[in-house]
Formats: sequence, C-alpha cells, structure tokens
Amino acid sequence: MSRLPIIVGFGGINPAGRSSAHHGYRRLVIDKIEAAKREKTYASLAALMQRAQPSTDTEREILLQHTLIRKLEHNLFDADSILLQRSAELNTLSGRQTSFIVKKTQLPGLIPETWNVEAASEAEVKVTIKNELKVLLPDTRISKVHAAGQLPTGFNPESMYQSRNHPRGLQLTVFGASDAINSLGIDWEKITDKVPGDQISVYASSAMGQLDHNGSGGLLQSSLIGKRVSSKNVALGLAEMTADFINAYILGNIGTTGANIGACATFLYNLRQGIQDIRSGKYRVSVVGASEAPLTPEIIEGYRTMGALAEDDALRKIEGSNSGEPDYRRACRPFAINCGFTLAEASQFIVLCDDELAMELGANIYGSVADVFVNADGFKKSIPGPGIGNYITVGKAMGVVRSILGENALRSNSYMSAHGTGTPQNRTTESHIFSELATAFGIKNWPITAIKAYIGHSIACASGDQLMSVLGAWVDGIIPGITTIDHVAPDVCTNNLDFLLEHREMLPDTMDAAFINSKGFGGNNATAAILSPQVTKNMLEKKHGKTVLMKHAKLNESVRETLENYDESMIAGENSIIYKFGEDVIEGSHLKLSNENIKIPGQKHNIQLDIVNPYSDMVD
Repeated sequence: MSRLPIIVGFGGINPAGRSSAHHGYRRLVIDKIEAAKREKTYASLAALMQRAQPSTDTEREILLQHTLIRKLEHNLFDADSILLQRSAELNTLSGRQTSFIVKKTQLPGLIPETWNVEAASEAEVKVTIKNELKVLLPDTRISKVHAAGQLPTGFNPESMYQSRNHPRGLQLTVFGASDAINSLGIDWEKITDKVPGDQISVYASSAMGQLDHNGSGGLLQSSLIGKRVSSKNVALGLAEMTADFINAYILGNIGTTGANIGACATFLYNLRQGIQDIRSGKYRVSVVGASEAPLTPEIIEGYRTMGALAEDDALRKIEGSNSGEPDYRRACRPFAINCGFTLAEASQFIVLCDDELAMELGANIYGSVADVFVNADGFKKSIPGPGIGNYITVGKAMGVVRSILGENALRSNSYMSAHGTGTPQNRTTESHIFSELATAFGIKNWPITAIKAYIGHSIACASGDQLMSVLGAWVDGIIPGITTIDHVAPDVCTNNLDFLLEHREMLPDTMDAAFINSKGFGGNNATAAILSPQVTKNMLEKKHGKTVLMKHAKLNESVRETLENYDESMIAGENSIIYKFGEDVIEGSHLKLSNENIKIPGQKHNIQLDIVNPYSDMVD
C-alpha cells in the first residue's frame, strides 16, 4: 500500500525570522497580511531580536530594517576593517645589521642560518640579522561586498544553550531543529512510544561544512596566526555534524542517519532521502533539514573572486550611481538586470511521517511531498556552469504532478518557486528551462517567484527557505512576489511564464501544487513537487475514509492548541531550545541482547533482529 510523506512539522530561522507558525514567511508579505497576523509576526521578531514588544510605527520599522537582506552589521565581523597579513622583506641598510629583542618562547623552532642569537636576559634573547628579514605585517581591508542576508539583529543562538564554542552553523542547527520538533504540537516521546527507534531517520547537513574559527576555519588558520588548533576543530567542522547534533543532543535518535550534500540543492537532497524512507515503509518518521553559516570574510571573498556575488560597485552601476551606498535591500534581483547573488545564513527543518501515523497522532497537515528529483548535468564545460540536468528534474516534477492531479491542476493550479539567485547566468538559463517546459506541458501563464530577493542565498538551506514560503502561502493565500525588481531583463525567457513582480493573492484551495527548484555548483540539480494541504487531505480521505479524517480532526484540536502555546511562549521570550548534552546516555552494557531483538532501556519497542530475506527469490 502506498505511503504518503506528510509534512507534520517545520521550523528554523533565516533573515526573515523564525519559521514555525509561518512567521518567517509572513515577514516577506507583512504589508499584505491581516492586522492580527502582522502584529503577531512583529512580536515574534521582537522576541528573537531581544527587543521590547513594538507599540509604535517607529519600533516596528526598526524590526523591519534589521531583517532580510541589508548592509553587513558588526555583530558578525567588521566589513570595513577585515584583518589580514601582508608578506614583506625587511632589508638592512648598507653595511648595517638589524637587531631585535624577543622572548625565548617566541623563537621559531628552526632558527634561520642568517640569525645570530644571544642571551639578553633570563627570559629574552637578542637576535641579529645581516640579510633581509621576511615578515608578515598586520593590515586591514574593506570588503567589496557589504550586502548579506543576516539573521535578525540581536538574535544570538550562542547564548540560548551551553554552546561550548560550537561553530555558528551548529548553533543554528540546535535552534532550527528544536523549533521544528516543538512545532509538532506533539511530545516527541509520544511519537517514539508508537514508532520503534530504528524506524526513525534523520537527514541533515551543511553544504560547505562549518568554516568559522570554531570549525574547519580554525583548523586551517590557527597555526598561521600563532594559535593552537583545538581538539574540536576537526569533528565540529564536518558537514554531517548537522545531523549528528540532532541525533546526539536533541532527539537521542538511534535510527538511520545521513548527510547528503548537493551544493545549493542540499536541502532537497536530504528531503529526497526522507521521502524515500517513508515511501519504502521501512521508516515512519524522518527529520530533514540543513544549516549554513557562510557569512565570514573568507567565504564572502571566495565567492566574490569567483564573480558570483553582487559587489557594491556593480550595484552602483546598475543604479546609475558613482558614489554613496547602493540600495542593499535590493542587492538580489532575480530575473532582472543584476550582478550576482547575496550570501545568507539560515537553518531549516521539517518533520515527515507516513499518512497512517499522521492520522493516528492527529498531526498537523501542512502538505505532502509528491516527489523530489535529482539529476546531474553530464559532461560540462566548467564545474560551476549550469547544464542539462535541471531540465530533467523540472520536467519530472511536472510529470509527477500531472500524473497525480491531472493536466488542469498542473496547467492552472501550480506555481514555481525558482532558484532565482540574482546572477546574469541564472536569469537566462533557469528561465529557459521554465519557458521550454511550460510550452511542452501546455501551460500558458505559469507563475514564477524567487524569494532570494528577500533573504539571499543560504546555500544548503536555500530550498528549505523556499519550502517555508510555500507552506505559508497555502495558509495565507499570498505568493511573495519578486519585489526587488520592476521589470525582467531583456534576455530572460518569458514565453508562457508569469514572473510575479508583486505579491499574488490567491485562494489557498485553488493552488494544488508548488514546485521548488534548486541548481547547485557541480551539476547538482533538484526539483521538488509539493502538494497542498487540501489536496493532501483529499488523498487521505480517499485512502482512509471520512470517519478516520473526522477522528483525526478531533485529535488535532489539542495538537493545534499545544502549537499555539509554544508560539506564545516564544513570543514571550521563553527559551525552548532542546539540548540534552550528556543526558540519558545509554552504554552497550545497558542493553539486553538476544538473537531475536535488542532491548534498549527507556524505549517501548525492541529492535527486531529477525530480518526478512530480501533475496528470497534467489536462494533455496
């Protein structure tokens, strides 16, 4: 029997705010939503930003100005004074020598042959040099890129739990995964009472690993700046540590785990693993997500030298200005005249379960995942350049929606959340894919949006950001438009496409499916087909019957109430982080082992060892 992967919980953080309860989405369309929801989203932002609840327009404007894409703020680093070292050779004057005093402990392990070292005091030596001296001189530089999708000003995940010098990406993981688990409105223990531990999976990662000083950055930099490498640098720098933290410190998960990496398509790669688990029937619950914290001087400079980022000078040129600050809020301009993407930080997670378990728990139904398609590009001219794989992923996603819902739903009741990075290459290649496939499937005016215009490009989390927007649009009936542009570029393919330059209002039950597209360096293409809550409920009714759905609706009342209480507590400034360091640790000696099962203390279900032969047709 088919098993539908239901989205029963979601949470996280990005430059628009907290994801659960649709607050991050509502920040994107805050000028269009009803007053009560707008005020609640302001309150949510104020709590994140450690500010008093806003009561005036001025206070609300401060919240708006310190969210989304904006000029880099000094809470991460000073973009106008980035430390660096310049190599130099100091030459002695003709016929003279150079001498200096240095502590014995600061002498190099290998004394150069041109150095004469003699004692100057008990703790110091005098070094005399006849020839040139190679040195590194401290210096600073001003970043050529000042636009970034930063988390709301004042949000400090490090202070919310015992972070123990965790890299920022893992701090965001702890917050984001906690938000998703709390958003269930169901105690995790209630789920584990119903589901054996080996039927739960976790798939989460970053694309680049943890590259700040507490992760791999410190591993590579420390010895070059006179510091010691930490014992934590290697372990905490790994890309799969995102999933590992969830297993070890949030869920205590003993089931399947993994960290799929596909550059900018990483979230969808992990989502694909999760839905395959659910559909296989071997797993009943899957936690899926990604975290990325790429706002460091080194990463920004790396992308800039690739020509990928929107530099200040290029933004001024687009705006027709030679001086002053460019409009950083409009730094990312998907499908318009543009000059590069805008890096962002984020953490996004969802919880999936099979349809039967969702019914049994009375879980919230935010939608379902029809499928996720992943295809490579084949032979390429360059690793970063786009190729043909994305035509296949988009085409397959469209095909599965047509197969499930029919031609009319695809043609009239679907829209595309584009990768939409804001680069000249993306605007032509991605629009060509959409236009050609819209023509092939008989779509006349396919709505296209791109939310990176608001929050920037969070690399691994990008498609997770897109999914959060899609889930919100089905609740409030507003598709965020690409409001940082006023027209599409002349080289953008527009045949049979409808680029939304303004927010598009719709009836939530008239948009049956949404597509999430993602294109990553190296030929990592992925497209997801997401089914609306109403379509999902219709499918559930057909499979389980009206009586089961009525029972689910009754059970769901308390779930919704619990979720509302969680939201209110977060708005009140309470800390709901889940972080169980060193708690409930089980050693091998605590297990009860037999050749039939493994009994784990504290878990209701045993792990069964009587495994069905998967090759019964091939052996006697």
